[in-house]
Amino acid sequence: MSQQLATNITWHEGNVPREERERILQQKGLTIWFTGLSACGKSTIAIALEQHLLHNHIPSYRLDGDNIRFGLNKNLGFSPDDRTENIRRIAEVAKLFADSTTVAITSFISPYKEDRDSARALHSAAGLPFVEVYVECPLDILEQRDPKGLYKKARAGEIKEFTGISAPYEVPESPEVHIRSDQISITEAVKKIVEYLQEHGYVSSRQQ
Repeated sequence: MSQQLATNITWHEGNVPREERERILQQKGLTIWFTGLSACGKSTIAIALEQHLLHNHIPSYRLDGDNIRFGLNKNLGFSPDDRTENIRRIAEVAKLFADSTTVAITSFISPYKEDRDSARALHSAAGLPFVEVYVECPLDILEQRDPKGLYKKARAGEIKEFTGISAPYEVPESPEVHIRSDQISITEAVKKIVEYLQEHGYVSSRQQ
């Protein structure tokens, strides 16, 4: 996908620095980046996590892979280049949410390690926390679940470049949180993530 670099633009700083925003809202922003194969449960867990955080008065917003392709990324396909651009765009959006002291919760397959590392580096450069959550589930169970019928279509050759079947998924080497969705419930998964956030001071234990 060809890209044209923007010219004649200037970054404009506002009058409210992040530290002041955090002090006023009593919350620090961060991005929680869910990754995993299709049907592994990452979106379901992300939805439950968003609800849990909001019910505890923690500003949160979920950015879902399918939903984003209805609008912001509707011009992208599933080639390696388009997948990389898909993740680049959402990483930039998540960073903006995190900078606003919101907990950005992204749920994307994001199959390439280099792209996930780039998303992490983008946040690191801005001084924003990035929490990678790898949701793992054996392929045979995913194919049994197959709520959208995508694995069946991929096996039949109807979907090209389908991650886990005809396109690669690079497993995270050291995610902050590792969840086996075939072994624990959604509630337990949310609890595991929240405990990590508490331990690292991203959310207050008194809010839970």
